[in-house]
Amino acid sequence: MRSLLQQWCGIRTERCGPSMGRVGGGAILAAIVCWLATVSPAAGDDATAAARTRAFDAAYNLDYERALSLFAEALAKAPDDVAAHRGVATVRWLEIIFGRGTITVEEFLGDTRPAGNLPQPPAERARAFYEHARRALEIAEVRLTRAPLDPEAHYQVGAAAGLLASYTATVEGRFVGAFKWARRAFDEHERVLELNPQRHDAALTVGAYRYVISTLWAPTRMLAYLAGFGGGRERGLTLVESAARYQSDAQVEAKLALVLLYNRERRYGDALRILADLRGRYPRNRLFWLESGATALRAGLAKEAEAFIVDGMARFSSDTRPRAFGEMALWRYVLGAALLERGDLPGARRSLTQALDGDARTWVRARTHLALGRVLEASNDRVGARTAYDTAARLAETGRDPAAAAEARRRSSQLPR
Repeated sequence: MRSLLQQWCGIRTERCGPSMGRVGGGAILAAIVCWLATVSPAAGDDATAAARTRAFDAAYNLDYERALSLFAEALAKAPDDVAAHRGVATVRWLEIIFGRGTITVEEFLGDTRPAGNLPQPPAERARAFYEHARRALEIAEVRLTRAPLDPEAHYQVGAAAGLLASYTATVEGRFVGAFKWARRAFDEHERVLELNPQRHDAALTVGAYRYVISTLWAPTRMLAYLAGFGGGRERGLTLVESAARYQSDAQVEAKLALVLLYNRERRYGDALRILADLRGRYPRNRLFWLESGATALRAGLAKEAEAFIVDGMARFSSDTRPRAFGEMALWRYVLGAALLERGDLPGARRSLTQALDGDARTWVRARTHLALGRVLEASNDRVGARTAYDTAARLAETGRDPAAAAEARRRSSQLPR
């Protein structure tokens, strides 16, 4: 579901909490999700359905190679399986954003846009994404032509279009280019609900777009309305909640979407409740522990945040699978922020200093320096604190995190000269 919300990741939101910065959190993960494109398997023949189901479960558990192998198995049995083609494309997209370190809610409902030090996507993965995404759309459109009143045909076209919108916006950074695909996804899934109001899986796409559009600046929101997008914050949230309650292949996506939206609404308890369910269902996805810790921290539950991160870091340390770019820095930053809120200045300083050792996204470095400045200020090291704040402000500007930059400048200016 991140796929839907990421297309509008330039939205401005309020901020709260000196440690984590932005209110909504940002973005599972999905990493959130792994977290989320419209990856749900469609209705289909039994010969491939089981393989697809196992493949999606593997993807949610961060087992990308296993997922690709199972999708290949499905396609060997049914070369025109639109859901399997879409699944391969989704996993390739997830691999790309995972490799870039785009793995937390923190990035997708605030001011930060991808910036600073994003690596280019591996050519083979980018090629595979487009090969399978376009094939999925082609097959779905043929079926829609043959059955224009079939809700499932509309659903599959919308899902493929949404995936293309996600990739165009998040990997290529072409938000205008993503617009036509986003509009197609919205229209097709709205049509599904017209044809069959009980298809609450389609409510996920429609509700997510409605919610996000309602949060845009007024001029941008008006343009979206004129282009055919519907809005409505409460209506959008209600639709996503209905998808999360509905037993379907899109149910997990809907829950991941709610983690994003509940964070933005400051309904942290509800977000943590969903994350508890996801941790139970997908115990190999260590990022659910990272997001749980970050969400708890936004809620002011520093002790609980520390517990989630300590548990997650143990899983991270013993996990031999690939790591996201800058992932260790994120774990250490969130732990340091939690320790800071608990008043453990030595522990916070140690963790935050370690977070600066190695690869990290620019915005993560900025916030780490900001938190470290607070530790130094509380330790009466004003010179060190000012240096940390000034570094945080500079990096936050580069990383397009204006709220962190503003806080760093404010804290620096308030230090006695």
